[in-house]
Amino acid sequence: MSPRPVQMEDHWSLAPGVDPGRARLMWFMCVGDNPQAVELAQLGQRRLAGLAGLDLVPRDWLHMTTLIAGFADEISSGQAETMAAEARRLLAGTPPIMVTLGRVLYHARAVMLAAQPPDALEPVLHAVCEATRMATGREGELHYEPWTPHVTLAYANTARWAGPVIEALGREVPPQQVAIHRSASCPRRPSRCGDGAW
Repeated sequence: MSPRPVQMEDHWSLAPGVDPGRARLMWFMCVGDNPQAVELAQLGQRRLAGLAGLDLVPRDWLHMTTLIAGFADEISSGQAETMAAEARRLLAGTPPIMVTLGRVLYHARAVMLAAQPPDALEPVLHAVCEATRMATGREGELHYEPWTPHVTLAYANTARWAGPVIEALGREVPPQQVAIHRSASCPRRPSRCGDGAW
């Protein structure tokens, strides 16, 4: 996600070798019910409004992807329920986690707000990794290493120059502390966020 891209790419286009018929289960921390996170996201999206080639993320879908558990056709509904229950158990005593949103991250396929410091959310990452391993025997995988927790504001839906997007949004929106206390720590398909489980 660094340095800033010169060219943006279509987020929705499939990478070579990806099977469109195989959905993956992902662990999401949803923030669409967090007023501070929503306020910042909407501020950033207002700056991006009117720019062609971007799909702004709806409030209900604002989230941080924690872990890819695996392919949905390889994880049974019973295993998914076990994963969710184990994550709830592991996170039961975890107090609200404070992170700061504000710094903008640019990727060729998306525009995001970084959650800082990233290690503040590691208890959630560790819990979902352990829950996935316990229920499925799988390790899961990260989108990027090292893990960079973030809230996506917009996905690129076409190839375009990144300059106007970067100029419109800049390096940051006014930083805001956000309490992550009821995240959707349940494995979900990427198409939906689901209800909070922690």
